[in-house]
Amino acid sequence: MKNYTEINAETIDRWADAGWEWSVPVSAETCANARRGEWDVVLTPVKPVPKEWFPPFKNCKLLGLASGGGQQMPVFSLLGADCTVMDLSDRQLERERAVAERENYSIKIVKADMTKTFPFEDGSFDLIFHPVSNCYVEDVYHVWRECYRVLKPGGILLAGMDNGLNFLFDDYEKPLTITHTLPFNPLKNPAQMEALSKGDEGIQFSHTFDEQIGGQLKAGFVITAAYEDYDNDPDAIADGIPTYWATKAVKP
Repeated sequence: MKNYTEINAETIDRWADAGWEWSVPVSAETCANARRGEWDVVLTPVKPVPKEWFPPFKNCKLLGLASGGGQQMPVFSLLGADCTVMDLSDRQLERERAVAERENYSIKIVKADMTKTFPFEDGSFDLIFHPVSNCYVEDVYHVWRECYRVLKPGGILLAGMDNGLNFLFDDYEKPLTITHTLPFNPLKNPAQMEALSKGDEGIQFSHTFDEQIGGQLKAGFVITAAYEDYDNDPDAIADGIPTYWATKAVKP
């Protein structure tokens, strides 16, 4: 029987082949802008990450955690960072490789499962960029512990997270209808597994404030900045329903 993370990797491969928005590589124009120092990236669907959250990029050892797809790593690489991308989706990693070849920069590409021990030595990185993706992982405490381990002292974790509300309802049409209960864990709830299977949604999990924010603190991080964001569904934005968090956390 396949591990649920293998199922998720295969699901994301299918989404990528179908034109999933988080698998469309950045354009040559975006890369040219980055070379001129004009850039934005997102951890969550809509709001750009504040530029003051980042350290200087030159020679910064940066890990893109579950950040494949050729969207953020090209920008960081062209700004001077020494980038490594870690993802479990072949298609997402293929896109990273394709952009690196097109734009003529170097990037380390690692296929690995973030539910396992990360394949890096302690204190390997200055910065981890982790867009919304731990919704595909049951145990986020493990992810935070591993992030803490592979960061250098003073290293920064930038993380985007689903706050759980997305799992309560299937769409944003009014009136909003709660169709699921929390926690959303299809490995323990057959009805939730069936709902995901019908929509080809992979295997996803809701996580609490305690897991997402408290989990970073428990791992040893100091959270120094945060914001909320919306889904990029026009109805969600219009209705003012923030469904994501982004945090900047520092390893003391």
